[in-house]
Amino acid sequence: MEFGVVELSRLQFAMTAMYHFLFVPLTLGLSIIVAIMETVYVMTGRPIWRQMTKFWGTLFGINFVLGVATGITMEFQFGMNWSYYSHYVGDIFGAPLAIEGLMAFFLEATFVGLFFFGWDRLSRRGHLLVTWLVAIGSNFSALWILIANGWMQNPVGAVFNPETMRMEMTSFFEVLFNEVAQAKFVHTVSAGYVTASFFVLGVSCWYLLKGRHQELARRSIAVAAAFGLASALSVVVLGDESGYETSHNQKMKLAAMEGMWETEPAPAPFTLFGIPDQEARETRYAIQIPWMMGLIGTRSLTQEIPGIHELVDEAEERIHRGVIAYDALMTIRAERDDTPEDVRATFEEYSDDLGYALLLKRYIEDPRDADDALIASTAWDTVPTVWPIFWAFRIMVGLGFAFIAVMAYFFYRASFRGMRFPRWALTLGVIAIPAPWIAAELGWFVAEFGRQPWTVDGVLPTALSVSHLGIGDLLVTLAGFIAFYTVLFVIEMALMLKYIRKGPFQDVEETDTWMARHEHRLRTHDGKGPFAETPAE
Repeated sequence: MEFGVVELSRLQFAMTAMYHFLFVPLTLGLSIIVAIMETVYVMTGRPIWRQMTKFWGTLFGINFVLGVATGITMEFQFGMNWSYYSHYVGDIFGAPLAIEGLMAFFLEATFVGLFFFGWDRLSRRGHLLVTWLVAIGSNFSALWILIANGWMQNPVGAVFNPETMRMEMTSFFEVLFNEVAQAKFVHTVSAGYVTASFFVLGVSCWYLLKGRHQELARRSIAVAAAFGLASALSVVVLGDESGYETSHNQKMKLAAMEGMWETEPAPAPFTLFGIPDQEARETRYAIQIPWMMGLIGTRSLTQEIPGIHELVDEAEERIHRGVIAYDALMTIRAERDDTPEDVRATFEEYSDDLGYALLLKRYIEDPRDADDALIASTAWDTVPTVWPIFWAFRIMVGLGFAFIAVMAYFFYRASFRGMRFPRWALTLGVIAIPAPWIAAELGWFVAEFGRQPWTVDGVLPTALSVSHLGIGDLLVTLAGFIAFYTVLFVIEMALMLKYIRKGPFQDVEETDTWMARHEHRLRTHDGKGPFAETPAE
Protein backbone atom coordinates (compact mmCIF):
# COMPACT_ATOMS: atom_id res chain seq x y z
CA MET A 1 0.00 0.00 0.00
CA GLU A 2 1.30 3.46 -0.94
CA PHE A 3 0.92 5.88 1.96
CA GLY A 4 -0.11 9.45 1.29
CA VAL A 5 -1.19 12.32 3.52
CA VAL A 6 -4.63 10.81 4.17
CA GLU A 7 -3.31 7.34 5.00
CA LEU A 8 -0.54 8.65 7.26
CA SER A 9 -2.95 10.99 9.04
CA ARG A 10 -5.32 8.09 9.63
CA LEU A 11 -2.48 5.86 10.82
CA GLN A 12 -1.22 8.50 13.24
CA PHE A 13 -4.64 9.17 14.72
CA ALA A 14 -5.45 5.46 14.92
CA MET A 15 -2.18 4.81 16.75
CA THR A 16 -2.71 7.58 19.29
CA ALA A 17 -6.40 6.78 19.78
CA MET A 18 -5.90 3.06 20.30
CA TYR A 19 -2.98 3.70 22.64
CA HIS A 20 -5.07 6.18 24.64
CA PHE A 21 -7.83 3.60 24.90
CA LEU A 22 -5.46 1.27 26.73
CA PHE A 23 -5.98 3.53 29.75
CA VAL A 24 -9.64 4.52 29.38
CA PRO A 25 -11.42 1.23 30.17
CA LEU A 26 -9.28 0.55 33.24
CA THR A 27 -9.94 4.09 34.51
CA LEU A 28 -13.70 3.68 34.01
CA GLY A 29 -13.91 0.33 35.73
CA LEU A 30 -11.40 0.81 38.55
CA SER A 31 -13.05 4.07 39.60
CA ILE A 32 -16.33 2.20 40.23
CA ILE A 33 -14.68 -0.83 41.86
CA VAL A 34 -12.68 1.39 44.21
CA ALA A 35 -15.86 3.30 45.13
CA ILE A 36 -17.65 0.00 45.85
CA MET A 37 -14.81 -1.14 48.10
CA GLU A 38 -14.79 2.11 50.05
CA THR A 39 -18.57 1.93 50.41
CA VAL A 40 -18.17 -1.46 52.07
CA TYR A 41 -15.46 0.02 54.32
CA VAL A 42 -17.72 2.86 55.45
CA MET A 43 -20.60 0.45 56.07
CA THR A 44 -18.59 -2.16 58.00
CA GLY A 45 -15.65 -0.22 59.43
CA ARG A 46 -13.33 -3.14 58.60
CA PRO A 47 -9.82 -1.87 57.84
CA ILE A 48 -9.19 -4.53 55.19
CA TRP A 49 -11.64 -2.69 52.93
CA ARG A 50 -9.81 0.61 53.52
CA GLN A 51 -6.58 -1.18 52.63
CA MET A 52 -8.16 -2.54 49.45
CA THR A 53 -9.49 0.89 48.50
CA LYS A 54 -6.06 2.47 48.91
CA PHE A 55 -4.24 -0.28 47.02
CA TRP A 56 -6.50 -0.43 43.98
CA GLY A 57 -6.87 3.37 44.15
CA THR A 58 -3.10 3.72 43.75
CA LEU A 59 -3.19 1.65 40.57
CA PHE A 60 -6.16 3.70 39.39
CA GLY A 61 -4.17 6.90 39.94
CA ILE A 62 -1.20 5.72 37.87
CA ASN A 63 -3.50 4.76 35.03
CA PHE A 64 -5.52 7.97 35.31
CA VAL A 65 -2.49 10.26 34.96
CA LEU A 66 -1.18 8.54 31.86
CA GLY A 67 -4.67 8.40 30.36
CA VAL A 68 -5.01 12.17 30.72
CA ALA A 69 -1.62 12.76 29.08
CA THR A 70 -2.45 10.66 26.03
CA GLY A 71 -5.98 12.09 25.74
CA ILE A 72 -4.74 15.67 25.49
CA THR A 73 -2.48 14.68 22.59
CA MET A 74 -5.46 13.26 20.73
CA GLU A 75 -7.47 16.47 21.01
CA PHE A 76 -4.61 18.54 19.61
CA GLN A 77 -4.56 16.32 16.54
CA PHE A 78 -8.00 17.54 15.49
CA GLY A 79 -6.51 20.97 14.86
CA MET A 80 -3.14 19.82 13.54
CA ASN A 81 -3.89 16.86 11.28
CA TRP A 82 -7.62 17.26 10.68
CA SER A 83 -8.05 20.99 10.30
CA TYR A 84 -10.69 20.87 7.55
CA TYR A 85 -12.70 18.39 9.59
CA SER A 86 -12.49 20.77 12.56
CA HIS A 87 -13.58 23.67 10.37
CA TYR A 88 -16.40 21.78 8.68
CA VAL A 89 -18.07 20.22 11.73
CA GLY A 90 -16.44 22.02 14.65
CA ASP A 91 -19.70 23.73 15.67
CA ILE A 92 -21.18 20.33 16.52
CA PHE A 93 -18.18 18.20 17.41
CA GLY A 94 -16.58 20.85 19.59
CA ALA A 95 -19.57 21.30 21.89
CA PRO A 96 -19.46 17.91 23.68
CA LEU A 97 -15.66 18.08 23.87
CA ALA A 98 -15.88 21.48 25.58
CA ILE A 99 -18.53 20.23 27.99
CA GLU A 100 -16.40 17.17 28.72
CA GLY A 101 -13.50 19.42 29.69
CA LEU A 102 -15.55 21.84 31.77
CA MET A 103 -18.03 19.49 33.39
CA ALA A 104 -16.48 16.05 33.59
CA PHE A 105 -12.72 16.35 33.48
CA PHE A 106 -12.51 19.19 36.01
CA LEU A 107 -14.86 17.29 38.32
CA GLU A 108 -12.68 14.22 38.02
CA ALA A 109 -9.34 16.03 38.28
CA THR A 110 -10.42 18.21 41.20
CA PHE A 111 -11.55 15.36 43.40
CA VAL A 112 -8.83 12.86 42.48
CA GLY A 113 -6.39 14.90 44.58
CA LEU A 114 -8.75 14.81 47.54
CA PHE A 115 -9.08 11.06 47.10
CA PHE A 116 -5.34 10.52 47.55
CA PHE A 117 -4.56 13.18 50.14
CA GLY A 118 -7.82 13.44 52.05
CA TRP A 119 -7.84 10.18 53.98
CA ASP A 120 -6.81 11.82 57.27
CA ARG A 121 -8.45 15.19 56.56
CA LEU A 122 -11.97 14.14 55.65
CA SER A 123 -14.54 12.10 57.49
CA ARG A 124 -15.25 8.60 56.24
CA ARG A 125 -18.46 9.67 54.54
CA GLY A 126 -16.81 12.81 53.16
CA HIS A 127 -14.02 10.79 51.60
CA LEU A 128 -16.52 8.27 50.23
CA LEU A 129 -18.39 11.12 48.54
CA VAL A 130 -15.11 12.27 46.97
CA THR A 131 -14.43 8.75 45.67
CA TRP A 132 -17.86 8.49 44.06
CA LEU A 133 -17.43 11.94 42.49
CA VAL A 134 -14.16 10.76 40.93
CA ALA A 135 -16.00 7.71 39.54
CA ILE A 136 -18.90 9.82 38.25
CA GLY A 137 -16.47 12.28 36.64
CA SER A 138 -14.66 9.44 34.89
CA ASN A 139 -17.87 8.10 33.43
CA PHE A 140 -19.13 11.58 32.49
CA SER A 141 -15.91 12.06 30.51
CA ALA A 142 -16.71 8.93 28.53
CA LEU A 143 -20.29 10.10 28.00
CA TRP A 144 -19.37 13.36 26.30
CA ILE A 145 -16.60 11.85 24.21
CA LEU A 146 -18.98 9.15 23.00
CA ILE A 147 -21.67 11.71 22.23
CA ALA A 148 -19.13 13.40 19.94
CA ASN A 149 -18.14 10.10 18.37
CA GLY A 150 -21.75 8.95 18.10
CA TRP A 151 -22.55 12.07 16.10
CA MET A 152 -19.80 11.12 13.64
CA GLN A 153 -21.50 7.74 13.22
CA ASN A 154 -25.01 9.19 13.00
CA PRO A 155 -24.96 12.97 12.29
CA VAL A 156 -28.31 14.18 13.64
CA GLY A 157 -29.34 17.61 14.86
CA ALA A 158 -27.26 19.50 12.27
CA VAL A 159 -27.56 20.87 8.73
CA PHE A 160 -25.16 22.20 6.13
CA ASN A 161 -25.19 25.99 5.72
CA PRO A 162 -24.38 26.98 2.12
CA GLU A 163 -23.49 30.51 3.23
CA THR A 164 -20.76 29.46 5.68
CA MET A 165 -19.89 26.15 3.97
CA ARG A 166 -20.03 24.41 7.34
CA MET A 167 -22.25 22.04 9.28
CA GLU A 168 -24.19 23.88 11.98
CA MET A 169 -26.08 22.52 14.97
CA THR A 170 -29.86 22.79 14.86
CA SER A 171 -30.73 20.78 17.97
CA PHE A 172 -28.37 20.14 20.87
CA PHE A 173 -30.85 17.67 22.36
CA GLU A 174 -30.83 15.56 19.19
CA VAL A 175 -27.04 15.43 19.41
CA LEU A 176 -27.20 14.65 23.13
CA PHE A 177 -29.83 11.91 22.86
CA ASN A 178 -28.52 10.46 19.60
CA GLU A 179 -29.50 6.79 19.76
CA VAL A 180 -26.12 5.68 18.44
CA ALA A 181 -24.24 7.75 21.04
CA GLN A 182 -26.33 6.40 23.91
CA ALA A 183 -25.87 2.79 22.76
CA LYS A 184 -22.12 3.33 22.36
CA PHE A 185 -21.85 4.89 25.81
CA VAL A 186 -23.46 2.07 27.77
CA HIS A 187 -21.64 -0.56 25.70
CA THR A 188 -18.25 1.14 26.12
CA VAL A 189 -18.49 1.76 29.86
CA SER A 190 -19.65 -1.83 30.42
CA ALA A 191 -16.60 -3.02 28.50
CA GLY A 192 -14.49 -0.81 30.77
CA TYR A 193 -16.04 -2.43 33.83
CA VAL A 194 -15.18 -5.87 32.44
CA THR A 195 -11.60 -4.75 31.77
CA ALA A 196 -11.10 -3.49 35.33
CA SER A 197 -12.75 -6.60 36.77
CA PHE A 198 -10.32 -8.85 34.92
CA PHE A 199 -7.42 -6.67 36.04
CA VAL A 200 -8.43 -6.90 39.71
CA LEU A 201 -9.19 -10.60 39.34
CA GLY A 202 -5.88 -11.37 37.63
CA VAL A 203 -3.70 -9.47 40.09
CA SER A 204 -5.56 -11.09 43.00
CA CYS A 205 -5.08 -14.53 41.45
CA TRP A 206 -1.35 -13.81 41.21
CA TYR A 207 -1.26 -12.95 44.92
CA LEU A 208 -2.98 -16.24 45.79
CA LEU A 209 -0.55 -18.19 43.62
CA LYS A 210 2.32 -16.49 45.45
CA GLY A 211 0.68 -16.94 48.85
CA ARG A 212 0.68 -13.18 49.52
CA HIS A 213 -2.00 -10.76 50.76
CA GLN A 214 -4.55 -13.55 50.70
CA GLU A 215 -7.26 -11.76 52.66
CA LEU A 216 -7.16 -8.79 50.29
CA ALA A 217 -6.93 -11.04 47.24
CA ARG A 218 -9.97 -13.14 48.14
CA ARG A 219 -12.16 -10.16 48.89
CA SER A 220 -10.99 -8.49 45.68
CA ILE A 221 -11.86 -11.59 43.68
CA ALA A 222 -15.32 -11.63 45.25
CA VAL A 223 -15.94 -8.01 44.22
CA ALA A 224 -14.38 -8.39 40.77
CA ALA A 225 -16.26 -11.60 39.97
CA ALA A 226 -19.67 -10.22 40.94
CA PHE A 227 -19.13 -6.86 39.27
CA GLY A 228 -17.44 -8.44 36.26
CA LEU A 229 -20.17 -11.03 35.69
CA ALA A 230 -22.89 -8.37 35.69
CA SER A 231 -20.79 -6.19 33.39
CA ALA A 232 -19.95 -9.02 30.98
CA LEU A 233 -23.63 -9.89 30.65
CA SER A 234 -24.38 -6.20 30.06
CA VAL A 235 -21.75 -5.99 27.32
CA VAL A 236 -23.44 -8.76 25.35
CA VAL A 237 -26.93 -7.31 25.79
CA LEU A 238 -25.83 -3.76 25.01
CA GLY A 239 -23.69 -4.97 22.12
CA ASP A 240 -26.85 -6.45 20.64
CA GLU A 241 -28.47 -3.03 20.99
CA SER A 242 -25.51 -1.43 19.18
CA GLY A 243 -25.90 -3.94 16.36
CA TYR A 244 -29.59 -3.11 16.12
CA GLU A 245 -28.81 0.60 15.85
CA THR A 246 -26.18 -0.13 13.18
CA SER A 247 -28.80 -1.87 11.07
CA HIS A 248 -30.71 1.44 10.97
CA ASN A 249 -27.95 4.00 10.64
CA GLN A 250 -24.86 2.29 9.16
CA LYS A 251 -26.10 -0.46 6.91
CA MET A 252 -22.83 -0.74 4.97
CA LYS A 253 -20.87 -1.31 8.17
CA LEU A 254 -23.28 -4.07 9.20
CA ALA A 255 -23.06 -5.73 5.79
CA ALA A 256 -19.25 -5.63 5.97
CA MET A 257 -19.26 -7.08 9.50
CA GLU A 258 -21.31 -9.98 8.17
CA GLY A 259 -19.51 -10.35 4.85
CA MET A 260 -22.99 -10.12 3.32
CA TRP A 261 -22.50 -9.28 -0.37
CA GLU A 262 -26.01 -10.14 -1.53
CA THR A 263 -29.29 -9.28 0.16
CA GLU A 264 -30.50 -12.41 1.94
CA PRO A 265 -34.18 -13.34 2.25
CA ALA A 266 -35.57 -12.39 5.66
CA PRO A 267 -34.63 -13.44 8.27
CA ALA A 268 -30.95 -13.33 7.26
CA PRO A 269 -28.50 -15.97 8.58
CA PHE A 270 -25.46 -15.19 10.73
CA THR A 271 -22.14 -16.17 9.15
CA LEU A 272 -20.22 -17.99 11.87
CA PHE A 273 -17.17 -18.57 9.69
CA GLY A 274 -16.12 -17.44 6.24
CA ILE A 275 -13.33 -15.94 4.16
CA PRO A 276 -14.40 -12.62 2.60
CA ASP A 277 -12.92 -12.07 -0.86
CA GLN A 278 -12.96 -8.36 -1.74
CA GLU A 279 -11.89 -8.89 -5.34
CA ALA A 280 -14.40 -11.62 -6.10
CA ARG A 281 -16.98 -9.76 -3.97
CA GLU A 282 -18.13 -12.84 -2.12
CA THR A 283 -17.54 -14.68 1.15
CA ARG A 284 -16.09 -18.13 0.58
CA TYR A 285 -16.60 -21.23 2.75
CA ALA A 286 -19.38 -19.58 4.72
CA ILE A 287 -20.82 -21.50 7.67
CA GLN A 288 -24.11 -19.90 8.62
CA ILE A 289 -26.63 -20.06 11.44
CA PRO A 290 -30.13 -19.63 9.95
CA TRP A 291 -32.28 -16.66 11.00
CA MET A 292 -29.84 -15.42 13.65
CA MET A 293 -28.63 -12.23 11.91
CA GLY A 294 -32.16 -11.24 10.98
CA LEU A 295 -33.27 -11.55 14.58
CA ILE A 296 -30.25 -9.63 15.90
CA GLY A 297 -30.19 -6.94 13.22
CA THR A 298 -33.90 -6.30 12.73
CA ARG A 299 -35.61 -8.12 15.63
CA SER A 300 -38.12 -9.45 13.17
CA LEU A 301 -38.66 -12.38 10.83
CA THR A 302 -39.78 -10.33 7.84
CA GLN A 303 -37.41 -7.36 7.49
CA GLU A 304 -34.49 -7.75 5.06
CA ILE A 305 -30.91 -6.71 5.74
CA PRO A 306 -29.49 -5.22 2.52
CA GLY A 307 -26.29 -6.69 1.12
CA ILE A 308 -23.23 -4.82 -0.09
CA HIS A 309 -24.20 -4.89 -3.78
CA GLU A 310 -27.59 -3.37 -3.07
CA LEU A 311 -26.03 -0.70 -0.84
CA VAL A 312 -23.49 0.17 -3.54
CA ASP A 313 -26.34 0.68 -6.02
CA GLU A 314 -27.99 2.96 -3.48
CA ALA A 315 -24.72 4.87 -3.00
CA GLU A 316 -24.44 5.37 -6.77
CA GLU A 317 -27.91 6.91 -6.83
CA ARG A 318 -27.00 9.16 -3.91
CA ILE A 319 -23.84 10.34 -5.70
CA HIS A 320 -25.97 11.36 -8.69
CA ARG A 321 -28.30 13.28 -6.39
CA GLY A 322 -25.33 14.75 -4.56
CA VAL A 323 -23.96 16.14 -7.82
CA ILE A 324 -27.26 17.98 -8.30
CA ALA A 325 -26.90 19.41 -4.79
CA TYR A 326 -23.29 20.40 -5.49
CA ASP A 327 -24.29 22.20 -8.69
CA ALA A 328 -26.99 24.14 -6.81
CA LEU A 329 -24.48 24.94 -4.05
CA MET A 330 -21.98 26.38 -6.53
CA THR A 331 -24.75 28.55 -8.00
CA ILE A 332 -25.69 29.80 -4.53
CA ARG A 333 -22.04 30.59 -3.79
CA ALA A 334 -21.63 32.46 -7.08
CA GLU A 335 -24.83 34.51 -7.05
CA ARG A 336 -25.24 34.99 -3.27
CA ASP A 337 -28.33 37.12 -2.59
CA ASP A 338 -29.41 36.97 -6.23
CA THR A 339 -29.77 33.19 -6.23
CA PRO A 340 -33.12 32.12 -7.76
CA GLU A 341 -35.53 30.50 -5.34
CA ASP A 342 -35.79 27.37 -7.45
CA VAL A 343 -32.02 26.83 -7.11
CA ARG A 344 -32.23 27.11 -3.32
CA ALA A 345 -35.20 24.75 -3.35
CA THR A 346 -33.20 22.26 -5.41
CA PHE A 347 -30.34 22.44 -2.94
CA GLU A 348 -32.68 21.88 0.01
CA GLU A 349 -34.19 18.88 -1.74
CA TYR A 350 -30.87 17.18 -2.46
CA SER A 351 -28.63 18.54 0.33
CA ASP A 352 -28.74 15.30 2.34
CA ASP A 353 -26.73 13.67 -0.45
CA LEU A 354 -24.10 16.41 -0.84
CA GLY A 355 -21.52 14.35 1.04
CA TYR A 356 -21.74 11.59 -1.56
CA ALA A 357 -20.82 14.04 -4.31
CA LEU A 358 -17.78 15.03 -2.26
CA LEU A 359 -16.50 11.46 -2.59
CA LEU A 360 -15.75 12.32 -6.23
CA LYS A 361 -13.25 15.00 -5.17
CA ARG A 362 -10.74 12.26 -4.48
CA TYR A 363 -10.55 11.76 -8.27
CA ILE A 364 -11.75 14.99 -9.88
CA GLU A 365 -11.73 18.66 -8.89
CA ASP A 366 -15.34 19.39 -9.84
CA PRO A 367 -17.86 16.60 -9.17
CA ARG A 368 -20.07 17.98 -11.92
CA ASP A 369 -17.50 16.79 -14.46
CA ALA A 370 -17.75 13.15 -13.38
CA ASP A 371 -19.15 10.69 -15.91
CA ASP A 372 -21.31 7.68 -15.13
CA ALA A 373 -18.33 5.29 -15.10
CA LEU A 374 -16.49 7.35 -12.47
CA ILE A 375 -19.63 7.64 -10.36
CA ALA A 376 -20.16 3.87 -10.54
CA SER A 377 -16.60 3.10 -9.48
CA THR A 378 -16.68 5.73 -6.72
CA ALA A 379 -19.80 4.11 -5.28
CA TRP A 380 -17.62 1.11 -4.42
CA ASP A 381 -15.47 3.39 -2.25
CA THR A 382 -18.32 3.27 0.28
CA VAL A 383 -17.40 -0.37 0.96
CA PRO A 384 -14.70 -0.69 3.64
CA THR A 385 -12.19 -3.52 3.44
CA VAL A 386 -14.39 -6.39 4.58
CA TRP A 387 -12.14 -9.13 5.96
CA PRO A 388 -10.55 -7.15 8.87
CA ILE A 389 -13.97 -5.99 10.09
CA PHE A 390 -15.47 -9.45 9.60
CA TRP A 391 -12.84 -11.19 11.73
CA ALA A 392 -12.36 -8.41 14.30
CA PHE A 393 -16.08 -8.56 15.06
CA ARG A 394 -16.09 -12.33 15.51
CA ILE A 395 -13.03 -12.39 17.75
CA MET A 396 -14.55 -9.61 19.86
CA VAL A 397 -17.86 -11.46 20.22
CA GLY A 398 -16.12 -14.75 21.02
CA LEU A 399 -14.07 -13.06 23.75
CA GLY A 400 -17.23 -11.46 25.13
CA PHE A 401 -18.88 -14.84 25.72
CA ALA A 402 -15.63 -16.22 27.16
CA PHE A 403 -15.61 -13.35 29.69
CA ILE A 404 -19.06 -14.40 30.91
CA ALA A 405 -17.88 -17.98 31.41
CA VAL A 406 -14.73 -16.96 33.32
CA MET A 407 -16.52 -14.49 35.59
CA ALA A 408 -19.39 -16.93 36.23
CA TYR A 409 -16.89 -19.59 37.32
CA PHE A 410 -15.06 -17.29 39.75
CA PHE A 411 -18.36 -15.95 41.08
CA TYR A 412 -19.53 -19.49 41.73
CA ARG A 413 -16.30 -20.44 43.52
CA ALA A 414 -16.31 -17.23 45.55
CA SER A 415 -19.95 -17.49 46.59
CA PHE A 416 -20.56 -21.21 47.01
CA ARG A 417 -17.18 -22.93 47.41
CA GLY A 418 -15.66 -21.01 50.31
CA MET A 419 -13.30 -18.98 48.12
CA ARG A 420 -11.34 -22.10 47.11
CA PHE A 421 -9.81 -21.84 43.65
CA PRO A 422 -7.86 -24.54 41.77
CA ARG A 423 -4.38 -23.50 40.72
CA TRP A 424 -5.34 -23.82 37.06
CA ALA A 425 -8.14 -21.30 37.59
CA LEU A 426 -5.79 -18.86 39.32
CA THR A 427 -3.31 -19.24 36.47
CA LEU A 428 -6.10 -18.64 33.96
CA GLY A 429 -7.08 -15.48 35.84
CA VAL A 430 -3.55 -14.10 35.46
CA ILE A 431 -3.24 -15.07 31.79
CA ALA A 432 -6.65 -13.55 30.96
CA ILE A 433 -5.71 -10.02 32.11
CA PRO A 434 -4.96 -8.67 28.57
CA ALA A 435 -8.03 -10.25 26.93
CA PRO A 436 -10.56 -7.45 27.65
CA TRP A 437 -8.16 -4.87 26.22
CA ILE A 438 -7.90 -6.91 23.03
CA ALA A 439 -11.70 -7.10 22.78
CA ALA A 440 -12.07 -3.35 23.43
CA GLU A 441 -9.51 -2.39 20.80
CA LEU A 442 -11.17 -4.71 18.28
CA GLY A 443 -14.51 -3.09 19.06
CA TRP A 444 -13.15 0.36 18.31
CA PHE A 445 -11.50 -0.96 15.16
CA VAL A 446 -14.85 -2.27 13.92
CA ALA A 447 -16.58 1.03 14.78
CA GLU A 448 -14.02 3.34 13.17
CA PHE A 449 -12.61 1.31 10.30
CA GLY A 450 -16.12 0.18 9.42
CA ARG A 451 -17.19 3.82 8.97
CA GLN A 452 -14.76 4.41 6.11
CA PRO A 453 -14.63 6.22 3.72
CA TRP A 454 -16.36 8.74 5.99
CA THR A 455 -15.08 10.89 8.82
CA VAL A 456 -18.69 11.91 9.44
CA ASP A 457 -20.93 9.22 8.02
CA GLY A 458 -22.58 10.33 4.78
CA VAL A 459 -21.47 13.96 5.31
CA LEU A 460 -17.70 14.41 5.07
CA PRO A 461 -15.30 11.96 3.36
CA THR A 462 -12.07 11.16 5.16
CA ALA A 463 -10.03 12.14 2.10
CA LEU A 464 -11.24 15.77 2.44
CA SER A 465 -10.84 16.04 6.22
CA VAL A 466 -7.08 16.24 6.55
CA SER A 467 -4.80 19.27 6.91
CA HIS A 468 -2.47 20.41 4.12
CA LEU A 469 0.64 18.73 5.50
CA GLY A 470 3.62 17.17 3.83
CA ILE A 471 4.37 13.47 4.05
CA GLY A 472 7.68 14.32 5.72
CA ASP A 473 5.88 16.24 8.48
CA LEU A 474 3.60 13.31 9.14
CA LEU A 475 6.42 10.75 9.16
CA VAL A 476 8.44 12.81 11.64
CA THR A 477 5.51 13.38 13.99
CA LEU A 478 4.42 9.75 13.68
CA ALA A 479 7.90 8.60 14.66
CA GLY A 480 7.88 11.10 17.53
CA PHE A 481 4.52 9.84 18.80
CA ILE A 482 5.67 6.23 18.62
CA ALA A 483 8.83 7.04 20.59
CA PHE A 484 6.99 9.16 23.16
CA TYR A 485 4.18 6.67 23.66
CA THR A 486 6.63 3.79 23.94
CA VAL A 487 8.34 5.63 26.80
CA LEU A 488 4.96 6.25 28.46
CA PHE A 489 4.06 2.59 28.07
CA VAL A 490 7.31 1.50 29.71
CA ILE A 491 6.69 3.95 32.57
CA GLU A 492 3.11 2.72 32.98
CA MET A 493 4.12 -0.93 33.11
CA ALA A 494 7.06 -0.26 35.44
CA LEU A 495 4.92 1.68 37.91
CA MET A 496 2.06 -0.81 37.82
CA LEU A 497 4.36 -3.78 38.34
CA LYS A 498 6.28 -1.97 41.08
CA TYR A 499 3.17 -1.30 43.15
CA ILE A 500 1.66 -4.72 42.46
CA ARG A 501 4.86 -6.42 43.67
CA LYS A 502 5.01 -4.06 46.65
CA GLY A 503 1.45 -4.92 47.60
CA PRO A 504 -1.03 -3.01 49.74
CA PHE A 505 -0.09 -0.43 52.34
CA GLN A 506 -0.88 -1.60 55.85
CA ASP A 507 -2.85 0.85 58.04
CA VAL A 508 -1.27 -0.43 61.27
CA GLU A 509 -2.99 1.92 63.71
CA GLU A 510 -6.45 1.43 62.32
CA THR A 511 -5.94 -2.31 61.94
CA ASP A 512 -4.82 -2.67 65.55
CA THR A 513 -7.85 -0.69 66.73
CA TRP A 514 -10.24 -2.86 64.77
CA MET A 515 -8.51 -6.06 65.87
CA ALA A 516 -8.81 -5.07 69.54
CA ARG A 517 -12.49 -4.22 69.08
CA HIS A 518 -13.23 -7.59 67.55
CA GLU A 519 -10.69 -9.75 69.40
CA HIS A 520 -13.22 -12.08 70.93
CA ARG A 521 -15.05 -12.71 67.67
CA LEU A 522 -11.76 -13.38 65.87
CA ARG A 523 -10.69 -15.93 68.51
CA THR A 524 -13.95 -17.83 68.19
CA HIS A 525 -14.18 -17.58 64.40
CA ASP A 526 -14.35 -21.10 62.94
CA GLY A 527 -12.68 -20.23 59.64
CA LYS A 528 -15.81 -20.60 57.58
CA GLY A 529 -17.57 -18.07 55.41
CA PRO A 530 -17.01 -16.31 52.11
CA PHE A 531 -13.85 -14.52 53.21
CA ALA A 532 -12.23 -17.28 55.30
CA GLU A 533 -8.50 -17.82 54.97
CA THR A 534 -8.65 -21.04 52.98
CA PRO A 535 -5.76 -22.06 50.75
CA ALA A 536 -5.93 -22.49 47.01
CA GLU A 537 -6.61 -26.04 45.95
